[in-house]
Amino acid sequence: MKLFGIEFAPLWIPAERRFQTFAVFQWTMCFLFLGFFCLGISLYILLCTSYYYIILAYLAWYIYDHKTPARGGRRSDWARNWKIWHYFRDYFPISLVKTAELDPKKNYIFGYHPHGIMSAGAFCNFATEATGFSKIFAGIRPYLSILSGQFVFPFHRDYFMCSGMVEVSKDSMNYVLSGAKGTGNAFVVVVGGAVEALEARPDNYTLTIKSRKGFVKMALKHGASLVPVFSFGENELFTQMSNPRGSKLKAIQIRLTKMLGFSPPIFHGRGIFNYTFGLIPYRKPIHTVVGKPIDVEKTPEPTSEQIEALHNRYLNELRELFEQHKTKYGVKEMKHLVIE
Repeated sequence: MKLFGIEFAPLWIPAERRFQTFAVFQWTMCFLFLGFFCLGISLYILLCTSYYYIILAYLAWYIYDHKTPARGGRRSDWARNWKIWHYFRDYFPISLVKTAELDPKKNYIFGYHPHGIMSAGAFCNFATEATGFSKIFAGIRPYLSILSGQFVFPFHRDYFMCSGMVEVSKDSMNYVLSGAKGTGNAFVVVVGGAVEALEARPDNYTLTIKSRKGFVKMALKHGASLVPVFSFGENELFTQMSNPRGSKLKAIQIRLTKMLGFSPPIFHGRGIFNYTFGLIPYRKPIHTVVGKPIDVEKTPEPTSEQIEALHNRYLNELRELFEQHKTKYGVKEMKHLVIE
């Protein structure tokens, strides 16, 4: 039913779809607001109630535990297998596609593309077991890396670590790939980062990766195999306000990204009870295709030439992965990756 240009959801919808919408709604609210909510509640309890000792006790734990996000986190297989993540998967739906075997005796760096607005595909595939990562890639443990700032917020950090997420930092990558966690580890990096989120709009395949070579250098230092990953559909989940290069809006967004560490895209999806406007992603399928590994020889002190050569090889493998699978997952033949 449409009213004033807004398409409302029917009153009678199967319970399964309601559960799916709720699962994605709670995830979206957690992504956008949970950190600040936890911080606000903690300050209120500390300053305005007689239960301040709870926060003081947590603060002592926080100080003791503050390095854990850079030391492999604290995953919980129970949390990764919650039923709510199955509803989350089925909302879009999201699928994980394997193109090659991964040897559990090696360590890996997964380069995830594109960032999208909220990286829903990365979360579902690598921070939960909803798509069966551990069965599809037996013996491989994924560590989805996110902004270090996400682990600053009280309680919020512990919730995120349950899924196996870790901070995206040099120390964190060193720890996972150095052998401290054994072998069979896959450190997942959303390579384009916050800046790439500003390019996330339907039918756009612009990747911010040309100057991003830190993950390649780390692969060489640890001899970790590089694996390109492309999520078809990630950019289709939201509509973003036009911000072409050279526009005043784009300049402000990039400046804020450098200041804040995260990007401020102006976007909308759908709502809980309407299909026209809101913060929930649209129901669009996501197919996350994991490419074949690029074996890397361990080089403790890689030269700039070695880094450049491996980076170029990675880009070529990523382009090949995209071209090989694009038409299968709804991308027009004339569309190609734009590397910036």
